[in-house]
Amino acid sequence: MNPTRAYSMTNRSARAETTRLRIIEAAMALFLEHAYGDVTLTQIAETAGVSHQTVLNHFESKAGVVAGVADHMSQQTMAARAAAPGDVVGAVHALVGEYERIGDANARWAIEPLDELAALMEQARAGHQRWLVEVFGDALPEGRTARRRAINALHAATDVYTWKLLRRDLRLSRGEAEKTMIALVEGILPGGTP
Repeated sequence: MNPTRAYSMTNRSARAETTRLRIIEAAMALFLEHAYGDVTLTQIAETAGVSHQTVLNHFESKAGVVAGVADHMSQQTMAARAAAPGDVVGAVHALVGEYERIGDANARWAIEPLDELAALMEQARAGHQRWLVEVFGDALPEGRTARRRAINALHAATDVYTWKLLRRDLRLSRGEAEKTMIALVEGILPGGTP
């Protein structure tokens, strides 16, 4: 292949990826501030500085944009949630940090009765449970039923709704919310504080 043509294709591919990321970041900013139904493709295009057609060329539909945003947010979230296995304080601190950033939008998305969000929310819940097993797996009970029950309890103790209840509804400080979630997690794990 002609080196000039190869460079041109690589350059075009890099520009396309840059545009795609700009659209995702613009959409993410809008979805963090507004309900899913209130955000339009036109707003996403305007915020990204591209045409409506460019958004459609990259994502085909609003659901496609949402899938791109969800994937991007998932990658960011998993990177931000890095915690040493068994480190309850570090894990809760990292988790609450993510909820402080995206928790309000996460809670909004979870209650929106839209089919296009249902699969994404199910993936997010499954990812959260995988993270719980990664971080707390060594401390979980051995038996299958007891292990499943503990994972479900940990999920409830660390869910975005728990964060929302503590931070938004009860108006606790971030530090107090973290202490409460740590106490819940420690109370669930065998040998933890009841």
